[in-house]
Amino acid sequence: MTANLSRKRVAGVTLIELMVAMAIGSFLMIGAMTVFMQSRTTFRVNESISRLQENARFVLDMVEPELRMTSYFGLTTRANKFDNRATPLQPTPPGLAVIGDCGPNWSIDLAREIGGNNNGYAWGCPAFGAAQPLADTLDIHRASEDPVGLLQPGTMYVQTARFRNGLIFVGNVIPPGFLPAPQSQPHLLRAIGFYVSQNSSQDTPGNPVPSLRMKTLVGGGFLGPTVVDQEILPGVEDFQVQFGVDTDIIGTPTRGSVNRYVNPNDPILNPLAGAFLPDAEILSVRVWFRLRAERPEQGYVDINNYVYADQNVPPPNDQFRRTVVSKTVYLRNARKAS
Repeated sequence: MTANLSRKRVAGVTLIELMVAMAIGSFLMIGAMTVFMQSRTTFRVNESISRLQENARFVLDMVEPELRMTSYFGLTTRANKFDNRATPLQPTPPGLAVIGDCGPNWSIDLAREIGGNNNGYAWGCPAFGAAQPLADTLDIHRASEDPVGLLQPGTMYVQTARFRNGLIFVGNVIPPGFLPAPQSQPHLLRAIGFYVSQNSSQDTPGNPVPSLRMKTLVGGGFLGPTVVDQEILPGVEDFQVQFGVDTDIIGTPTRGSVNRYVNPNDPILNPLAGAFLPDAEILSVRVWFRLRAERPEQGYVDINNYVYADQNVPPPNDQFRRTVVSKTVYLRNARKAS
């Protein structure tokens, strides 16, 4: 009797009990794996959205300061106060040729303080790879925020003065006849152009990655001033621009505020167009960027229709997450015509 009782006390689980335990364990494992996969998916989605938002903030922070400083030319208040500036229709002044310039006198056309091209790349310098066909371009001319202390050879400057017209010059010698500081100051000439390329430094075979890029006037040493192409951010698919224009007649009470937004190359801004408004003044700029995630996202399909500026983009139907951001920037140095 005692042996039988001992044998019963040490007996293992039955087959039914084992199967029940395995079933419960399986359900627990399935639940844990489901929670893990959902958490992993949520993390990837949040990471993708966060990266898009981070890139959007970066690209806006990159473009906004340049826009705000548009039309700044040091001690002079007007771009037409430079004696040797030149338009694309004029011959290049002696000593002011620029290597790789984006068109005749693109860098020294100071009368074009801000401009652009609507839905296309029209500069005379080549784009990196291929330009995005329906993206806008934006070009800005201004002087550096601070005067330059040590001038460098092969670099282009603007010499500004309070009581006389300024000059554009190249090299480390200030043009003669200018008063010493603070009545006269040299500043770097900043000529900048933004555009979108279909390609970037992150391209892989069969998978081009679009990017926002910038044409910039830099010093070229013994070669002279040069326009170079720089990448700002991969993943930017589109860039759109509109100008906030004051079209009221000079002297009217309503003069001084934006009453219309127009695309670059609008006829009211083109002196050669029949609809040109000589009193029109650009006071603000509105920009849009469409950004794409760096990697495709499993289980996601972009079926959104993107409508902004003058664009109506059909659903891409791919696995890249996208976002569109916009900002309006008032030109702090825009001087109202009088």
